[in-house]
Amino acid sequence: MAETTKKGKSLTSVLIEDGYVTREQMVEALQRKKEEGDSLARTLVGMGVITEIKLTEVLAKHLGLDFVNLAEYRVDMTAVALLDEKIASRHLAIPLGFDTNNSLLVAMADPTNIFALDDVKMYTGYQVKPVVATKKDIEDAIGSYYREAPEEGIDIEDIGTEMADDELADVIGVAVDDAPIVRFVNFIINEGVTGGASDIHFDPQEKEIIIRYRVDGVLHDVKSLPRKALAAVTSRVKIMSDLNIAEKRIPQDGHYAKLVKGNPVDFRVAILPTVFGEKMVLRVLDKSSIMLRLSDLGYDGETLERYEGAFTRPNGAILVTGPTGSGKSTTLYATLNVLNDESKNITTVEDPVEYRLAGINQIQINSKAGLTFSSALRSILRTSPDIIMVGEIRDLETAQIAVESALTGHLVFSTLHTNDAPGAITRLTEMGIEPFLTASGVVCVLAQRLARRLCDCKIPYEPSRELLDRLGFPPEAGDSPVLYKPNTESGCSRCGGTGYKGRKALVEIMLMSSEIERLTIEGASTADLKKVAVSEGMQPMRTDGWRKVIEGETSIEEVLRVVV
Repeated sequence: MAETTKKGKSLTSVLIEDGYVTREQMVEALQRKKEEGDSLARTLVGMGVITEIKLTEVLAKHLGLDFVNLAEYRVDMTAVALLDEKIASRHLAIPLGFDTNNSLLVAMADPTNIFALDDVKMYTGYQVKPVVATKKDIEDAIGSYYREAPEEGIDIEDIGTEMADDELADVIGVAVDDAPIVRFVNFIINEGVTGGASDIHFDPQEKEIIIRYRVDGVLHDVKSLPRKALAAVTSRVKIMSDLNIAEKRIPQDGHYAKLVKGNPVDFRVAILPTVFGEKMVLRVLDKSSIMLRLSDLGYDGETLERYEGAFTRPNGAILVTGPTGSGKSTTLYATLNVLNDESKNITTVEDPVEYRLAGINQIQINSKAGLTFSSALRSILRTSPDIIMVGEIRDLETAQIAVESALTGHLVFSTLHTNDAPGAITRLTEMGIEPFLTASGVVCVLAQRLARRLCDCKIPYEPSRELLDRLGFPPEAGDSPVLYKPNTESGCSRCGGTGYKGRKALVEIMLMSSEIERLTIEGASTADLKKVAVSEGMQPMRTDGWRKVIEGETSIEEVLRVVV
């Protein structure tokens, strides 16, 4: 890492002037540097005075270059393939993509290394535009991308064309790891996980296979393959997931684990026969999401206080509602992480068990063997549980056992598919639960959606008051509030030009009060329940969305997209 910036100031002066390091710490670091013979940068990081990421950001800023967090950057594998792995390792440099002038963007640990820049330029034949990344990120990226990237000689047009389907399946089953189809599938999966995809779709069409990634809840087309490659790709995914490669007429579900950038990642695989062949969806199970705090998910302020007041009770049923993909399971896992300690017996029954939680008893549903939600719940109650989580209430029997468990001293968490929080009460009644049981057993209902967060490259603007009034914006926002919208024209490297990066929950929480209990027993409509809940302090989901728009976390368009 360079120790002198383009502005002529030494790294020492920059760090002291910007307040990252005190003079005393710098004196000690310089002394250690002299004794140990290491660079000043590594000495400072080793002392714990400053992190490598912050140090690299400071260097980039004073060199007038962009800093890139490679863990969040979507790398163009076409660019990676331009540079030999040995040269990338020698100079700690990795191509990331191309800018608007068709220059090659190259992440470097030391962008002042003229020899490295010339080497990359000569080898690739492109003008080089350096950006700065940490040494560790570059080493990890080199180890990952060059290991997974398709090598020279792989022609996508030729995948799956050399042999008949049955012969191909036999060969793939025993193929060595460097077979073209193996490298290609690994590349697709690695690129998707690195780009933050929650799902990877292989959609067969009449003449091609469309490969799509779902990033932050939105699907994006990323590649296409010729239709003739379907048999090879499908067979490879089935082999990885321990599925029947000969069966093509019925749906199949599987599971497998893979190391991506040195981190273990689990995948749920669903295969569905369509008129054009077998569609495959690989759901990426990011284990880091279960360690999130509720505040990271979008629960804050009064919303968090109301929810904490409910789940810290010794008994009662707490329901989380929303459509598939709205983050219900993540919210429940984050809640269990808060409650999990050695004094509690916590048991979950799920279909499937997506994440393994230390210290918690997790049961996988197996309908073929007779292990259903209801039968598992009956068995759980005989093991003296303190807290029970039911993955989903799907039928009357499961709902009845869950509600009755809440009435007999257990804290029960579960999910339902409804549009809003008050709708959960009506849904339970429709399923056949006696209203007086619902009124007594349920203590709290949450409804949530996931809205995309605006990236740091967001653009400020002032919407008209007429538009805000039409949308029902809260009057406390003022007559001409400064809001933000996604930068879809130029974007930035962090969001890949989409204008959004990450997601946050939009939430409404309805607590069961005496008035809502009375309306429940009387069989009141969802509209009547919602009216009373709002008067008692429930903030509707869209209102929570408008609050996050005012705070600059998401956009008006995104709230309208996810909230009915």
